[in-house]
Amino acid sequence: MWEPSDLSATTIGLRSVNVSLPKPLGWHRGSMVHSGIAKEPVPAGAWLDLSTVNLAGDAQADLTVHGGPDKAVYAYPAEHLAAWADELGQPDLGPAAFGENLTTEGVTEADVCIGDVWAWGDTRLQVSQPRSPCYKLALHRGTPDVGSRMRATGHTGWYLRVLKTGKVPVDGPLHVVGKHPAGLSVLDTHRAMSDRHLDRREVVEALARLTALAEGWRVSLADRLAATDHPE
Repeated sequence: MWEPSDLSATTIGLRSVNVSLPKPLGWHRGSMVHSGIAKEPVPAGAWLDLSTVNLAGDAQADLTVHGGPDKAVYAYPAEHLAAWADELGQPDLGPAAFGENLTTEGVTEADVCIGDVWAWGDTRLQVSQPRSPCYKLALHRGTPDVGSRMRATGHTGWYLRVLKTGKVPVDGPLHVVGKHPAGLSVLDTHRAMSDRHLDRREVVEALARLTALAEGWRVSLADRLAATDHPE
């Protein structure tokens, strides 16, 4: 079984740590929607408790589709913010713009791999899956098609599960203490989920076997493979 090593840590910058408890977000199909997506940066110098499902001060309103161990912490690269600001016509776009807990610097979806292990203070986190945006992102950003734009670019950010709980420094930094040997990036995984015709079948097969990938993603990919192996 693969075990991460602390011998060659890579540092990731942490521009902001952001949290929010659920609060009214906006109207959708005649009902007021509550969500924790509209997060606020935590003041510098603070330390937060990190559990297996949340940072202190953070929570999700609908636990049937949000939150849980495989989506305990959401990270989004600051590298994308300038392009989004231009595309959305929102020049003040900054940390927490996409409801992320961690606004990171130095890596993107093409660099981060499923199963990579990060150290944050004494805690350990593991990259578990890309984000699949829902309608709440559109409410948050005031742009109906922002989710489809995110899917088209692959600028989804990624979720992390918590392997070791504890207190974390808001000022960071984050350290990559284990690169998963499978080498399947968050971007590879996002594209595989969109690969309905299995044009890169070998990648889909590898991801369906990758135990570090969140179960829901593995099951979806395995079902797609099974459907082509045993067509009705």
